[in-house]
Amino acid sequence: MPTLPAIPTAALHATSATALRLRLSAQAAVLALGLAVASLTALPVRADSFSEASQLLKSGQHAEALKQVNRHLAAKPKDAQGRFLKGVILAALNKQKEAIEVFQKLTEDYPDLPEPYNNLAVIHAQQKQYDKAKQALESAIRTHPAYATAHENLGDIYSRLASQAYGKALQIDSSNASAQTKLAMINDLVGGDKGGAGKAAESKPVVPAAPAKPPAATPVTQPTPVVIASADPKSAPVPVARPVESKPAEAKPAPAPVAAPVAAPAPASVPTPAPKPEPAKAADANSEITAAVDAWLTAWSKKDVSGYLAHYARDFQVPDGQSRKEWETDRRQRVGKPGKIEVSRDKLNIKTEGSDKAVVRFRQGYKSATFNSSSGKTLVLIKRDGKWLIQQERVGG
Repeated sequence: MPTLPAIPTAALHATSATALRLRLSAQAAVLALGLAVASLTALPVRADSFSEASQLLKSGQHAEALKQVNRHLAAKPKDAQGRFLKGVILAALNKQKEAIEVFQKLTEDYPDLPEPYNNLAVIHAQQKQYDKAKQALESAIRTHPAYATAHENLGDIYSRLASQAYGKALQIDSSNASAQTKLAMINDLVGGDKGGAGKAAESKPVVPAAPAKPPAATPVTQPTPVVIASADPKSAPVPVARPVESKPAEAKPAPAPVAAPVAAPAPASVPTPAPKPEPAKAADANSEITAAVDAWLTAWSKKDVSGYLAHYARDFQVPDGQSRKEWETDRRQRVGKPGKIEVSRDKLNIKTEGSDKAVVRFRQGYKSATFNSSSGKTLVLIKRDGKWLIQQERVGG
């Protein structure tokens, strides 16, 4: 098993308190797109192309460093250290696709090394491919469960995904008080940007801090920090209660006829027929409620703002302390903004409470040109003047 050289890392300080560090284990600097600079002073001085490439990379001469490491690999094409160094140099030159190929091939040839997986994750994260970054870090942890850098990076990826999920929830439904509270809590914990719910903070540049003393040599698993913006991963997703199944009313069977005694034959008059069961009123109510919900979703999908707002009752419980006028203005802007959307529902469950009130739960789908989502939705409907109208609207169960 090859051993990657020991390299000390430089301390880094983000320029903003919103930044969350994603650490990169590296032999040299990767400055573009937030990849941070590493010190190479601990590398053994060797009169060969590998040593020259390391020193050139340290001094910022990336193109020359690439020439030297290629010269080294021409003589030793299977050398893991040289290949790893080449991946770092390519990342420094902003040749991310080629750097990914180098690190990916290292994971195939040396699957027990966690560092190439970690560096792959950093590059994927910079490209906002968080699922790929997550998979790479999980592979790093499987090869080396005690690799603390990969565990920390995985937490940062979860934070970023959580921040995006809450942002999307608020883009779909700005009245989602639960998502607003959780996003605000995340921002409070990390000192995040308070200006606009659901907006992902941009990555900030990083500035390497000069160490007070020359750093001691450390193993390559000691990472170099990389700054991305994110949030606390501990916040749980919005809980969605299981739908309550509605039970249709059971029709009562007609009573069994009683045979007349022989001694008392039935009178000649026409006998009274057995009572028939009444139609199930609950089924009719469920059909009306289903039609009302579908009409509301259709108006939303067609951006028929007036038709959409007409489905809300006069005493609709406006969220977040807004006035009805403020809420309607906000909904007009959001529902009527340009762009094709499709709002749908699935797994509709209705529970009636008397003849004029019902609780409806379903999975609401939202699809636009930029993203798709699915979340639980609960509506409380009341019947007014023969129409079912929305009195309450909330995300989840």
